[in-house]
Amino acid sequence: MITTFVNRFKGMSRDLALFLVVSFGVGLAGSLVESTFNNFVNESYTLTGFQRSFLEIPRELPGFLVMFLAALLWFLGSRKMGVVALLLYAVGVFLLGTISTTFAVMVIFLFIYSVGMHLFLPVQTTIGMELAAEGRTGRRLGQLNSVRNLAMIIGSGLVFLGFKYLHFKFIHTFIIAGVVLVAAAFLLLRLKPQVEKPQKSFLKLRREYSLFYLLAVLFGSRKQIFITFAPWVIVTIFHKPTQTIATLMTIGGVIGILFQPILGRTIDKFGERAVLMVEALVFVVVCLGYGFSGNLFSENTAFIIICICYLLDQVLISVGMARSTYIKKIALQPSDIQPALSASLTIDHFFSIGVALLGGVIWSAFGYQYVFLAGTIIAVLNFFFAARIRIPTNGDKFPEIPIEIPTANN
Repeated sequence: MITTFVNRFKGMSRDLALFLVVSFGVGLAGSLVESTFNNFVNESYTLTGFQRSFLEIPRELPGFLVMFLAALLWFLGSRKMGVVALLLYAVGVFLLGTISTTFAVMVIFLFIYSVGMHLFLPVQTTIGMELAAEGRTGRRLGQLNSVRNLAMIIGSGLVFLGFKYLHFKFIHTFIIAGVVLVAAAFLLLRLKPQVEKPQKSFLKLRREYSLFYLLAVLFGSRKQIFITFAPWVIVTIFHKPTQTIATLMTIGGVIGILFQPILGRTIDKFGERAVLMVEALVFVVVCLGYGFSGNLFSENTAFIIICICYLLDQVLISVGMARSTYIKKIALQPSDIQPALSASLTIDHFFSIGVALLGGVIWSAFGYQYVFLAGTIIAVLNFFFAARIRIPTNGDKFPEIPIEIPTANN
């Protein structure tokens, strides 16, 4: 298996090989940070459930701003914009782990790290689709996600071994992550410049993409429940240590290595509509498991169910690639793709910030179960709107859907 992978890697184009290594580095760094962040803030600042959800404002606000940041940097093109993003990511992570002496200082560095991370998200998808052959976009994104999952396994494994046996402190994981991100930025700089001219109208929202934007609203709301409240249940309700999240991320990464290419091929074969509808149904089950297993089963059984739900949700997040291939298929012109992805990320995070705050209020007032009950409602809405996806053929008009999206003038 390893020999086959090495041979395939050698046979790749130079740009694809470089970008696979970049993707691996970004996945490794993200795993090092994400698998320790909740325990880092919990042990360093002893936050309540509402304070933890409030922390999502500086963490998620850059996601809301990404469309405007991308508009400011449109002249760089996707490759150089990605380099800038990775350097910001690296600086923020390094400072977050080394000199976050107070909560206020930590919030500033968290914001910088988040700016870089969120700015890179649409860029990595755009480059990945640019490096895909016609009709195999889903497969290419699946392969890249599989590489990131492999990196996540290694990163989570390093966290587990480091904290359990090597006397790691949080500063060690953050420094390693920062160094890896700088190396990834250097490699990304070596990619050939994009052929397509950068889009100059980043702030333009097209009515033809209305359903794509609406799916971003629902994804942002659903995603935030997993990112913020799912690990917080494990850390605060079940009182598990740092190694638990790292272990779950490792297991999820192993599953992802096998699942991501299959998911990509499934999108190419069956289409975005079917894949997103199935995702919504599975997320209903995940939310119910998170919210009510503790009321229905013993603590040990409930924790096992929570872990299964965590792994399922970790896999489901990857279905977001179906939204990316959807916008590529309905784009009026290729240069619309990255602006549309950036706009969807801004819309996604506008609602995810609101969900984080509202979820914190619900958690404090009624209990964590009701946060996940709200997630179930979001999943049901996602199912019905995903069912409205139609891929137009040449000459077809885009389907009308009953929402209005304001269109900026050129």
